[in-house]
This record gives sequence, C-alpha cells and structure tokens, in this order.
Amino acid sequence: MTQRLHLVFGGELIDPSKSAFKDVSDIHIVGIFPDYRTAYNAWKSEAQRTVDNAHMRYFIAHLHRLRDETTEASSTEELEG
Repeated sequence: MTQRLHLVFGGELIDPSKSAFKDVSDIHIVGIFPDYRTAYNAWKSEAQRTVDNAHMRYFIAHLHRLRDETTEASSTEELEG
C-alpha cells in the first residue's frame, strides 16, 4: 500500500500576502501525517490557535508528491542541492 505522507508546518511571515518566513529557524513543525484528512485536522487546529496573528501561516506539504519512488536515485543525487 502506498503511503500519502503530508507535512504540516508554519510560522511567522514577513508579509501576510506572501509565503516567505520571517525567521526560517523558527518554523514550527507540527508533524508528518499518514493522510490528508489527519494533516488537514492538524493544520486547522494550528491555524485556529494562531488566528489573532495575521502574519502566522500554516501549510500542508504533500510529501508523497516530492519524488517518484519507483525511480531509483543515485547516491550523489541525494547529496546535491
């Protein structure tokens, strides 16, 4: 069975109309979740908790979309960035 992992994270943005974080070292990692529904519930909880701060944003990243696990990566590809 294929897992559809999702990462929920957030933090304070420089400008609420953009997605650039004010301090990348202060990003709040909520967690990695096994499906969209549980990720959405975690995202919603954090978003509601910080609703009074217009600069705070939380996001859901679809980790399963980042790479095709059926294609093998070389060891050097994993190190390049």
